[in-house]
Amino acid sequence: MAGIESNALEPTPGELRGLTAGAKLMRLIPVYGLVILTVLLIALFSILLPDTFPTMLNLRSIVSDKAIIALLSLAAVIPMAAGRIDLTVGWGIVLWHILAISLQTKYGVPWPLAALIVIALGAAVGFFNGLLVEVAAVDSFIATLGTGTVIYAVALWHTDGRQMVGQLPDSFYALTTTQLFGLPITGYFVVLVAILMWIVLEYMPIGRYLYAIGANPKAAALNGIPVRRFVMGAFVASGILTAIAGILLASKLRIGQASVGLEFLLPALVGAFIGSTTIKPGRVNVWGTMIGVAILAVGISGIQQFGGSFFVEPLFNGLTLLVAVVIAGYTQRKQRAVVKLPAPSGNPS
Repeated sequence: MAGIESNALEPTPGELRGLTAGAKLMRLIPVYGLVILTVLLIALFSILLPDTFPTMLNLRSIVSDKAIIALLSLAAVIPMAAGRIDLTVGWGIVLWHILAISLQTKYGVPWPLAALIVIALGAAVGFFNGLLVEVAAVDSFIATLGTGTVIYAVALWHTDGRQMVGQLPDSFYALTTTQLFGLPITGYFVVLVAILMWIVLEYMPIGRYLYAIGANPKAAALNGIPVRRFVMGAFVASGILTAIAGILLASKLRIGQASVGLEFLLPALVGAFIGSTTIKPGRVNVWGTMIGVAILAVGISGIQQFGGSFFVEPLFNGLTLLVAVVIAGYTQRKQRAVVKLPAPSGNPS
């Protein structure tokens, strides 16, 4: 099983060897095109908005605003690597950030214990999603849509439509207010999670197994991979990461309300879908997802600084999702087209 190859479309050194510089560029553009576009957008907005865009204040604002979306995008990547989707990354964060506050303010639970309870509940929801998908054989989109709706209803019931407000310890606020080298510490949390996920998905057997399941679950099972166990584990990991994002959101907002959180679902999925179109086109990957979140952050920040209206962000997210889905579909069709079939056996008559 260690020899399972990636089904992404990134060129191998063997493919690039012997090509002219122009041919190499054309082969690499589909792989790193979004990286180049992100750099060009940063350069464009820095030239057009020299007093506001290329500043440390703007960078801090982007990191602070998009760190939670980046965590949710990475959470969505884990089941997507196995060919499943987890919509509870959007609904889950609604309940988790509320519980992270209410456990402290209503029940007097110390925040480290409250955080552990929220993380355990996130893992439990992920396990339940895994049961629905793998044991009950419910489509992952439908299963997590149903679970997410129930979670949202629980959040509404728990808050009774009101805000959860109360005095929280400074050490809890420090989870998001602390700065390191001039940047919010949440940005470093995201980088740490991204590095760990990259190592697991790209260099450890568990990552190759997840990608093998996502490419062809039946073939993976025939090769001895316990598909059910790994898919359920992917949902549990996604639930844990979503709960951590909810804890950070609670520390940032300092209030809990059911109307906050759902707006994270679309950009989180957009980041994950865009991630499947760059760096390693044809499959979701960590650094592609980070580029996806970055291009959303840069584009929205630049447009808003030009005076874009309040509807610019959801419009930009929606259009980007459509483009990402179209590109992902094209890459998958191209991937199937380049699969080489074995030559027929036997001698010609």
